[in-house]
Amino acid sequence: MSGWWSWLLTGVGVTGLYFAGRKRALGWGIGLGAQALWVAYAVSTEQHGFLAAAFAYGWVYAKNFRAWRHEQKGQGL
Repeated sequence: MSGWWSWLLTGVGVTGLYFAGRKRALGWGIGLGAQALWVAYAVSTEQHGFLAAAFAYGWVYAKNFRAWRHEQKGQGL
């Protein structure tokens, strides 16, 4: 497996965190979407432990996005 996976996963992950930190819904979407890349990586490299991580991270991203949206609606934004 070539090293481009690590650069792709890093770039996507940091981009998602950047936008989430700037309170942009796009960041949460990127973070959730990155989990599909982690699943592809886990399957293609037969490193199945990353599957558990991708589902756990996906769950946390979704949970935090819902909490963030609830907070935004409460503030009338």
